[in-house]
Amino acid sequence: MSKVKLSTNFGDIVLQLDAERAPLTTANFVQYVKQGFYHGTLFSRVIKGFMIQGGGYEPGMSKKCTRAAIQNEADNGLKNAKYTVAMARTMEPHSATAEFFINLADNDSLNHGGKNVQGWGYAVFAEVIEGREIVDAIEKVSTGPVAGFQDVPKEDGIIERAEIIE
Repeated sequence: MSKVKLSTNFGDIVLQLDAERAPLTTANFVQYVKQGFYHGTLFSRVIKGFMIQGGGYEPGMSKKCTRAAIQNEADNGLKNAKYTVAMARTMEPHSATAEFFINLADNDSLNHGGKNVQGWGYAVFAEVIEGREIVDAIEKVSTGPVAGFQDVPKEDGIIERAEIIE
């Protein structure tokens, strides 16, 4: 199984990908990593005790252009447990592109419950295996509203580089 290192201005976070149980989601994420898409992106949303979200915005909350959305694989049996990584999406179940989030708690309400709009859930595809203290540090930053967005960190958490390390 592959690993991805997110080098941030807070320190390094290493993710163990689960291509066996989330093949489409993992392939999508790996393609963005290989393209250098995540270089210079922000952890743009932080909700203490819930999640930190990143990978879609550059400093100044400038949204990056992404490829087409992918099929939701939240029915893969993986749970949104603390330190797992899942794809962010809109209310439309099959709308995930590049943004992802790291769960800061066991978020059972985000798990797959049925193949309908309310039940699809959020597809877990990785787990933080190193740098959990970095995730915890990012969780502690102050947040507030910025340009119509809520829960935006007042101190930028920047993914300086994302690379496959195994």
